[in-house]
Amino acid sequence: MSDDCLFCTIIAGDIPGDMVLETERVVAFRDIAPKAPVHVLVVPRTHVANVAAAAREIPEVLAEMAEVAQRVADAECGGQFRWIFNTGARAGQSVFHVHGHVIGGGELGWNPA
Repeated sequence: MSDDCLFCTIIAGDIPGDMVLETERVVAFRDIAPKAPVHVLVVPRTHVANVAAAAREIPEVLAEMAEVAQRVADAECGGQFRWIFNTGARAGQSVFHVHGHVIGGGELGWNPA
C-alpha cells in the first residue's frame, strides 16, 4: 500500500468506492467518470505502478485481474468487453497504481484517446 495513492485508499476503505467484485488479491469498482455504460476498474490490492511492472512483479495477480475482468463482463455486459491499460501520463494514466478498465455494455467504436 502507498499512503499517497488514491486506489490504495479506496482498497483500504478510507475512501468509498462502488465495489463490483472483490477477491483476496483483486478489487473491481466503478469508474467515477464512466466512458461507456459499463466502466469498471480492475485493480490489484498490491501497489504496482503499471501493467508492465505487474507482469514482471506480480504475474499471477495480473492473471487473476484478467479473470476478474471476465467475471465483471459476464455479469454486466454479456461477456464482451474491452480491457484497457494506460501506462504513463502521456498515455492517459492518471493514477499510478496499475488498473485495467473494463469497458462495455454496448457497441463500442474505436476512440484511442
